[in-house]
Amino acid sequence: MIRKQKIVIAEDHTILREGLRSLLSSDEKYEIVGEAEDGRDAIRCVEKLIPDLLLIDLSMPRMNGIEAIRDIKKRHPEIKIIALTVHKTEEYILAALDAGADGYVLKDATHNELMMAISSVLSGKPYLSPGVSEKVIEGYLEGRRTLKAGSTWDTLSQREREVLKLIAEGYKNKEIADILFISIKTVEKHRSNLMKKLGLHNAAALTAFAIEKGLITP
Repeated sequence: MIRKQKIVIAEDHTILREGLRSLLSSDEKYEIVGEAEDGRDAIRCVEKLIPDLLLIDLSMPRMNGIEAIRDIKKRHPEIKIIALTVHKTEEYILAALDAGADGYVLKDATHNELMMAISSVLSGKPYLSPGVSEKVIEGYLEGRRTLKAGSTWDTLSQREREVLKLIAEGYKNKEIADILFISIKTVEKHRSNLMKKLGLHNAAALTAFAIEKGLITP
């Protein structure tokens, strides 16, 4: 008997997650072994289940998909990851690929395209939706980066980006400290550093910046 490929789905919208589970479960080659609602849940789920493939959204609460991909690939480079997203901009594409994604599929893809992407990635071949492949050919494969090395965004550490995302989602310092397992003083220090680096002076401005960078959706 052929072993089924184990898949974890990370998607914060319940109806989309259920739809993906139903769609993939209809193929006897695959088994949905876990689901996650945000990036942190995705990391915990992958650590526990060690799937063959993680199908992950990029825009999720608490921790976004790009940060989750980077963390998972550091710990388990053998696990294949497909970013399933609405984002078509080069900034998102490059960030996902740099984080370690093996595939990039748009949410308006057909059933056949998604199944083709999964099959391709699990066989060791990268897959990019036709809608984004041209951008990658023009940019990523030629070594070009549209994100300037000296931009303020690039000066932020991973922890600072996590704090920024949580601030933008409306969490208070104590709540952020609890979520990230750090002290309130450390959160306050990160908040202060964010404002200095970005030249912003209040939570509203930080939220607007987070929306601009796609950390959260308005």
